[in-house]
Amino acid sequence: MKNIFVLGIIGVLLLGSLATAADSNPSGENRWVIGAGTTLKAEAAASSNDIAPLGIGDKVIVLESSGRWLKVRSAAKETGWVFAGRLSSTPPVAEVVASDDIFAASAQQSQIEIAQAESARSIRGLSAETASYAKERGTPQEYRHALDQILARKVSKDEVTTFMREGRLGEYAQ
Repeated sequence: MKNIFVLGIIGVLLLGSLATAADSNPSGENRWVIGAGTTLKAEAAASSNDIAPLGIGDKVIVLESSGRWLKVRSAAKETGWVFAGRLSSTPPVAEVVASDDIFAASAQQSQIEIAQAESARSIRGLSAETASYAKERGTPQEYRHALDQILARKVSKDEVTTFMREGRLGEYAQ
């Protein structure tokens, strides 16, 4: 069970680390924060001092690009650096923005396709319709139960940060 949890976290974080700036000159573009715990940094490095927190859904304007880091200006007119994988060129999905669930925030960060998100919802059985879908597709009960246990596990921001730093993932990759 622990292996399934670890593999799930690794998969979500790797997908999130792949979300980078789409073009080589994003200056002047609007971007939206999609990563929970995102902060403006003084320099283009994860170890840099935090300037200000940014919330999921906050809009920023890209000023310049340096590798996988973007210098941005927030709505509060604060300027700093943000890892590109924590930003999207499209506004976040409202359903995920409203969630405090770390898995939902990570799913949004990784830009999982709607079809994949729909599959996850149906396995969890969030409604009678999705439970019926899982049953029709032959999803074994033990899989649904295992997923419920994984989703019930709470992971703190500090645990995720430590995991990313030690695994050299996302903004901690060099």
